[in-house]
Amino acid sequence: QVQLVESGGGLVQPGGSLRLSCTAFGIFSIYTMGWYRQAPGKQRELVAASISDGSTNYADSVKGRFTISRDNAKNTVHLQMNTLKPEDTAVYYCNAGGLPGIYWGQGTQVTVSS
Repeated sequence: QVQLVESGGGLVQPGGSLRLSCTAFGIFSIYTMGWYRQAPGKQRELVAASISDGSTNYADSVKGRFTISRDNAKNTVHLQMNTLKPEDTAVYYCNAGGLPGIYWGQGTQVTVSS
């Protein structure tokens, strides 16, 4: 059974940090793992992705503040989020692509507010 298990969301003050984690079960030969987010009234957007060749992609809005890392042996991806801003508030979704397809986690809320 394919499942993406996310953890690490929550409430943080502006300037604070959070670390999101996602582990994939039942997916093999994973070629991409990453995080997307969706704020109220907005479309889901890519935050960061880790590709199997070692490359990474980041949204311009998070470059220099967020870091994605991946443990291939554990099928796990982490997103370290520093210097958080109110505009980072959204539901964050883990995404993984491999065999047998592309899958999404259930989402974890990140709220940046004083």
